Amino acid sequence: MVDYDAVVIGAGNGGLTAGLTLARAGVKTLMLERHNIPGGCATSFVRGRFEFEVALHQLSGMGTESFPGPLRSMLNDLNVIKDLEFVQMENLYRAVIPGQMDITLKADRGQAIQALKAKFPQETSGIDGLFDLVWAFCNQWVHVAIMRDPEASPEKYPIYFQYALKDTQTVLNTFLKNPLLQSAVSIYWSYMGMPPSRLPFGDFAIIFWAYTEFKPYHIKGGSQALSSSLLNAYMEAGGEVRFNCGVRKILVENNRTKGVVTDQGDEISTQRIVSNAGSYSTYVDLIDREHVPEERWRELGARTIGTSAVTVFLGMDAEPEDLGIRETTNFITETTDNDLAFATFKTLDSPKAMLFTCYDVDDPDFSPKGACQGAIVALAYSEPWLSIPTTRYYETKYRYAQDMLNTLYKVFPDCKNHIEEMDVATPLTHMRYLGHPGGAIYGFEQSAKDSELFLDSASPIEGLYHAGAFTGMGGFQPTLMSGQSAARKVIRALQK
Repeated sequence: MVDYDAVVIGAGNGGLTAGLTLARAGVKTLMLERHNIPGGCATSFVRGRFEFEVALHQLSGMGTESFPGPLRSMLNDLNVIKDLEFVQMENLYRAVIPGQMDITLKADRGQAIQALKAKFPQETSGIDGLFDLVWAFCNQWVHVAIMRDPEASPEKYPIYFQYALKDTQTVLNTFLKNPLLQSAVSIYWSYMGMPPSRLPFGDFAIIFWAYTEFKPYHIKGGSQALSSSLLNAYMEAGGEVRFNCGVRKILVENNRTKGVVTDQGDEISTQRIVSNAGSYSTYVDLIDREHVPEERWRELGARTIGTSAVTVFLGMDAEPEDLGIRETTNFITETTDNDLAFATFKTLDSPKAMLFTCYDVDDPDFSPKGACQGAIVALAYSEPWLSIPTTRYYETKYRYAQDMLNTLYKVFPDCKNHIEEMDVATPLTHMRYLGHPGGAIYGFEQSAKDSELFLDSASPIEGLYHAGAFTGMGGFQPTLMSGQSAARKVIRALQK
């Protein structure tokens, strides 16, 4: 007799949707989370009078009630959307290279094209051609990857098979000549953590198309509201959860899971485990070496860990309009050389590409009246941060944060005199709270080599399932949906 039908390790995005899907199906489920709150990256924290959003900048996949996207459909299916309030963003983003370019794109194909043509009138045909290709590719991608056409072939879907793994920069060069125009169109590459020269065109096309078609969204109350709603629904469905209770070991016998041992030493028996802990943490830290099949070790050895980030959280004593902040999502770069910008992620030099999100633009109630908050994010790998002597960590962290602030002031100079609260997170912070190697926020690198097209998310150990960024693409929508996908596999296995 097992203690539980299924155990979910980790209450991050994937763990929460996995647990809720299982509990709603009548599966006796226990969720174990080492932190004291649910959400993983989808959480908030308080400094002074501000409750800071940790990670969510633009939620994808929602769509409208009349044209629902996959994430809205999933949240409807899980019966939590009624407990949440979403705010649709009018714009995709503002892209700024100080002194060289400043352009805002609407979350509408026609209006985005119009804005680009107005700024770059000599490249109208190339702009049309690129947008036509993105939409044609995604139309075929839906049939191949989502609807899973059993007759999919290069002959039937030539655009998909030709462009899925071609690097984005090569495609940009085919249609667009001006480096500023290329930067304006491709700036979402930082949401993937790979520069256009290394980012598969398929990944770029999907993210640009998805945000344009299904619109970017903000959640009232931030991502913590989503995490809390998922947890509440899970518990109402009969699921059990233990906080401040991590997993020390996954027990395996004859290549099959038989239970877990908690940090407190409790042994819990189960034959189905959904791990939201990440591939490396699961196989290296939680399972004894002799129980990990050799093919999984080889696969993990061939993968590359993705980037982490440095985030400066700002609470300011003024409204956004008083600071000249008109858009929620602002990409600020210092160069059109994306490879150079990417190279700085692996150093402690001043970053040349950042994102500044001011949540109060689209949600005036997000901060106290007369105030606003924002987050500046620069992608960063952990290696240089791990090399810093302990005695110099805070000095380095705040010097790096000051470099980011100086770049922000080039676009929003009035912010300088209105900072009331500030906190800084580095890759070491993400390592501490996420438990991922390198503090990786997107899982594996989103390069062609580590593409989800070649990533086998199925475990070679029977009874073990995976959810989270390491199962495919990073970001909120993919990780939330990965949990439901893993849970459905568990349910099918139990039904057999």
